[in-house]
Amino acid sequence: MADEEEKQEGKGFIIQDRRRFSPETGEARKDAPEESERATPSAPQSETIGGGATEGRQEPAAEINFSTFVISLSTQVLMHLGEIANPLSGKVETDVPVAKQMIDILAMLKDKTRGNLNASEDRLMDDILFDLRMKYVEAVKKR
Repeated sequence: MADEEEKQEGKGFIIQDRRRFSPETGEARKDAPEESERATPSAPQSETIGGGATEGRQEPAAEINFSTFVISLSTQVLMHLGEIANPLSGKVETDVPVAKQMIDILAMLKDKTRGNLNASEDRLMDDILFDLRMKYVEAVKKR
């Protein structure tokens, strides 16, 4: 038992304060690493949000703004309407009630952001909602 404790003593970790400012005084520390010296990931992450490996390729993340957010929601609606394949399974799946809920979420988002969108964002919301509602009506007719 004592041998195991001795082996584990050597296997530890070092805690290093990398804050630029001293917590006591709030002034810049002399021994703090410069901005360029701060810790950066040593290796690129190889997992996606879904947990699957990216097989070594690193794609730059898309800029997140209101328009890309709305487009991502509309893409999910198209997937649930069976217009595009599920990117995880590669199969075309239809779930019309979920599509309706997503369309309702987009409509609520439009209502809640009224007056706060620029002209192009407002036009994007109008166009996407119109197109998705028309596709929803077509999907309900097919059922």
